[in-house]
Amino acid sequence: MAKERERDDHDLADIGLIGLAVMGQNLVLNMADHGFRVVAYNRTVEKTTEFVAGLPEDSGISGAETLEALVAGLAKPRKVMIMVRAGAAVDAVIAELVPLLDEGDVIIDGGNSNFPDSERRAEELGERGLLFVGTGVSGGEEGARHGPSLMPGGNPEAWPLIRDIFQGIAAKTDAGEPCCDWVGEGGAGHFVKMVHNGIEYGDMQLIGESYDFMQRLLGMDNDAMGDTFNRWDEGELESYLIEITAAILRFRDENGEAVVDRIIDKAGQKGTGKWTAINALDLGIPLTLIAEAVFARALSALKNERQRAADVLEGPGTDGTLPPDDWLDALGQALFAAKILSYAQGYMLMRAAAKEYGWALNYGGIAQMWRGGCIIRAAFLDDIKAAFDKEPELENLLLDDYFRERVHAAQASWRRVVGEGVARGLPMPATSAALAFYDGYRSARLPANLLQAQRDYFGAHTYQLIDGTPEWYHTDWIASGGKVSSSTYDA
Repeated sequence: MAKERERDDHDLADIGLIGLAVMGQNLVLNMADHGFRVVAYNRTVEKTTEFVAGLPEDSGISGAETLEALVAGLAKPRKVMIMVRAGAAVDAVIAELVPLLDEGDVIIDGGNSNFPDSERRAEELGERGLLFVGTGVSGGEEGARHGPSLMPGGNPEAWPLIRDIFQGIAAKTDAGEPCCDWVGEGGAGHFVKMVHNGIEYGDMQLIGESYDFMQRLLGMDNDAMGDTFNRWDEGELESYLIEITAAILRFRDENGEAVVDRIIDKAGQKGTGKWTAINALDLGIPLTLIAEAVFARALSALKNERQRAADVLEGPGTDGTLPPDDWLDALGQALFAAKILSYAQGYMLMRAAAKEYGWALNYGGIAQMWRGGCIIRAAFLDDIKAAFDKEPELENLLLDDYFRERVHAAQASWRRVVGEGVARGLPMPATSAALAFYDGYRSARLPANLLQAQRDYFGAHTYQLIDGTPEWYHTDWIASGGKVSSSTYDA
């Protein structure tokens, strides 16, 4: 560990930040705005110099040319936040920091790290007496500058040391509550951020499908669609993503052309949605909507192949557009119902993860963390918080009175929209997957009994009976397989 360093506490910073890309710079400025002294470092020294040179002398921000200088400039216990690319880069920075720090100092990873990496880092650093925090940071550049949603988890001893900074810079709800609270131990913070991003994938795909319905089936132009999304944003669909969709559709370049129409239909991704779907498969949670949203991006990436297929594969051959006045309300209802399912599935995954990894997650608190600053912030997060405040052990959002009644009210429109999309050959993978999940979840009996019989027939995988007894049975379906059975597990 580092030797003691003599320095006047008045000159020491409250926190250090490593990585001065846009997110890092904006977080530093946000911290300084809230009265915290910050020392900033970037591996490329010129970037640090340029950043600090543009600040007023009394900004409370100083630059460090080396990690040693950064650590020396921090009050104890030292708090260092890392804002670099997830993966090996984070481990490399941590490896350089560890010899410079003392027991009880805090290392914070604010990137989009995969939660098993945060689990590992918390354990490894804990063995060295260092306190690790893996925190989700949502809200993009604007959020980082003026108030992000922060989802910290890791070593709980670190929380009292960073609480004032994190809750000070976080977005606030209308009631003034910070959109930041302690999530849980180990990788819990980055797990919750991963689920946030999975829901974000689902939300964006649902909005895209509604846009596609308006454009291709209702024949609406960008201005009319922008007006519709703006109107929706003034009602129960109020959310950041609906708001920016309206702005995007209305945006024109210097030639008066809609920029959105010139963007190629190939969606990128950074992996957090994929991680969410993979973890859902690992835990046996039917995260169907979010998985379809991930696959929809993968399908969009096959642009050249899709163009060739469009020339040879036939659709239903329906012609003409539908009257918007007859369909826009139904489309909004379908979007709202499917959006509820997106959050319901995300919360199902968090409940399963809490059980699997031993986390005590505050589900209402998570809804509050997402209420402001983050990408999926939406008005009905208040209703999600209320649902879990009323019933902390709520199995599923669909079982809460408010959400059950809203889905009941919307489902006729939801079915109408999905049915019309299918009839006219319009792909709506997320909207229809949400409806299929809803119908499966509300079914007391599914055809899995036949599936189990098939598995037992060809693979002797055994089955249980509907009488509720715990025994497993095998049938010799073809009178030649004997009584040998195979192993199985429940998804």
